[in-house]
Amino acid sequence: MSKQELKRKVCRAIDERGAAIKEIGEKIAAMPELGFKEFRTASLVSEVMKEFSVPHQTELAITGVKGVLQGKQPGPTVAVMGELDSLIIPDHPQADPETGAAHGCGHNAQIAGMLGAMMGVADAGVMDELFGRIVFFAVPAEEYVEVEYRMELVRQGKITFLGGKPELVRLGHFDDIDMALIIHTHAMAKLPKVIVGKSSNGCVVKLVRFEGRSSHAGNFPHLGINALNAANLAIAGIHAQRETFKDHDTVRIHPIITKGGDLVNIVPAEVRMESFVRGRTNKAIQNADMKVNRALRAGALAIGAKVTIETLPGYLPLMNHEGLGEIFRDNAIGLLGEDEFLQGGHGTGSTDLGDISHIMPALHPICGGASGVSHGADFRISDQELAYVVPAKLQAMAAIDLLYGNAEKGREILKEHKPQLTIKEYLDLQNQIFQTEVYDGESGESETTAGLIG
Repeated sequence: MSKQELKRKVCRAIDERGAAIKEIGEKIAAMPELGFKEFRTASLVSEVMKEFSVPHQTELAITGVKGVLQGKQPGPTVAVMGELDSLIIPDHPQADPETGAAHGCGHNAQIAGMLGAMMGVADAGVMDELFGRIVFFAVPAEEYVEVEYRMELVRQGKITFLGGKPELVRLGHFDDIDMALIIHTHAMAKLPKVIVGKSSNGCVVKLVRFEGRSSHAGNFPHLGINALNAANLAIAGIHAQRETFKDHDTVRIHPIITKGGDLVNIVPAEVRMESFVRGRTNKAIQNADMKVNRALRAGALAIGAKVTIETLPGYLPLMNHEGLGEIFRDNAIGLLGEDEFLQGGHGTGSTDLGDISHIMPALHPICGGASGVSHGADFRISDQELAYVVPAKLQAMAAIDLLYGNAEKGREILKEHKPQLTIKEYLDLQNQIFQTEVYDGESGESETTAGLIG
């Protein structure tokens, strides 16, 4: 059977499962879960894999689910992925009333599309014509949220890295994968339906604690050390650095205060902050991070407070693979028409697929089907066909392109690709980022250690 016939066959099979695929996407939207807590969503993925007799593993990096379909002969392994987790958007109409979790980024569509591709491949029997394997991988915790909760998981020895894909790499679950695909949902109605960008920002993550001294805020403020004032000065110092960032480096820094004190009539003795430091390159991130640390120390120095700065590995900059992008472009144009494809540039968000793109060929296109603002309370799936079913077809067809005819295309990409890092080098790099500095604004003394504060 020709490659095009296989593609048509798998697309027909996906269309026949269209209602079930959409139902999965909507069901996940109605039960949002936060990273490393996606137990119900992971259970749903496992149930669907069982229904289609797909051998799979569960509880990988706490909630990950990894299914595998074998081709007729050995060859490369292509991962089709979907992310299990949601965001915290308490005012979203579908937010969980207890946790505030809501799918404001379209990960429910990712899981539906990944499972839809699996259904189509399984129903159409196309693995009998392919060389290699397709891994259908539901991965946890892409959204880097609830940092303090995840740090507690680290201290308990349940995880080492705070993102799902980095943790799966550490555990060896990408050792048998050669290339990876994942699709995000976009809500930009004026843009074409499918966009393949070139790259996106990476980031490091800051967990900051200012310590002052409590006192009666009305009678004896002079006896206190106001940790909130130290934090506010630090944020002002970060803002004052913005003109020093080069436009090309696309630096983004966005701190939040997660604890601003205890009671209004007590001088705040403890203030906690979190922030990302994003940039186009690792060098740009390191430069901006140095300036952020300087501003944090300055806030503590001005007030005489102590600041503890924990720097955590976030995500490496994403580098979309050009060859995989060409495959995706051709399939998108064939399915939707040339006007519905856009070759994009650099994005300023961050994703842990950036980490994967440093160790293997990887691609992260985006596909329409949503409305509202990404990560906003009005984000929702408005076109179920485009958000759930089209990504299933595009990913299944890309896998066929890579594994058809002795997997010539997949082997060609692997032969020509030069990874930026080996898995060992990647893990070493991530471990080196863990760093804790304690700076005392009263004494001016500073102590820096590698690793985490227990």
